[in-house]
Amino acid sequence: MALTRMAISRLGKTKFPQYTLPISKYQQNFVISLVTCRFVSSHRITKNIELITQETPLQTDKYNNPSSIVPEERPLLVLLCWLLAKRKHILKYANFYLEQGFDVATVSVSPWQLMWPANGTRKVAAELLDFMEQNKNYQQIMLHGFSIGGYMWGELLDYVHKDRKRYDHVIDKIVGQVWDSAADITEITIGVPPAVFPNNIVLQNMFKKYMEYHMKAFHKQATQYYIRSSQLFHTNIVHSPALFIMSKTDTIGAVESNKRVRDSWESLGVKTYTKIFEDSPHVGHFPKYPKEYIAELYAFMNELQLIQDEEKVKARL
Repeated sequence: MALTRMAISRLGKTKFPQYTLPISKYQQNFVISLVTCRFVSSHRITKNIELITQETPLQTDKYNNPSSIVPEERPLLVLLCWLLAKRKHILKYANFYLEQGFDVATVSVSPWQLMWPANGTRKVAAELLDFMEQNKNYQQIMLHGFSIGGYMWGELLDYVHKDRKRYDHVIDKIVGQVWDSAADITEITIGVPPAVFPNNIVLQNMFKKYMEYHMKAFHKQATQYYIRSSQLFHTNIVHSPALFIMSKTDTIGAVESNKRVRDSWESLGVKTYTKIFEDSPHVGHFPKYPKEYIAELYAFMNELQLIQDEEKVKARL
């Protein structure tokens, strides 16, 4: 019981981004952040979704409705973050896309939302799909998902399948997808405990046992959604080219499970690319091999004809 109380306490502390500028009650939905020595607009769409755009202020209606807030046509990058990702780390990935003319929508969830998907991750997935559908100016959408981001995308696809007539046009806009350390249902009990208790092996092992119990005891409230999401992710209706990035030493986003997804997609006609690093940690490929990671990403985006500023890419290599 003590472990459960400690875990619930930790799970309830959702780590949302902390801005460097003071925010008044009239400014809480609109802030200016400094990214790579330039100002960008940052707009809180929902508690879990943040939209970062270059310089052009965003517009909302008098009710702060997030629909149709993009003033001009630009590509959109949907960044499906790993569990408890820090904003400063997320921005390192977002910056690359901002430099290439993208707007970036970051999507984060808490461990509690992951463990109770009916009132957590599924609601976030629905909010993301609504945002993508409502903002018509995004005619090109790219995905970049990490770890549990694959699960989040599967949840979104569940809503798409339930109303293909309404949402197929959103799926048709997706021009490319990058999956970094994607974790399947079989790895959820391996990946969540270190994220919640990163510096305590004993608590990690105890929480792992609790999660195994959780998945058996709460099949209706949680596990059925994990299984359904995994099925939809493996049979992804997005048929745009995909880049898989993984590491031989990553037990959470394991090479074998990523290859199974890749093989399934290839059988559906998806053109795939694979980069396997030797010894980088889970979602740690870019920090350990920054130039090689950027080179892979650049080559993939260049294949999709999405590079707008080659000089900025070359400056990173």
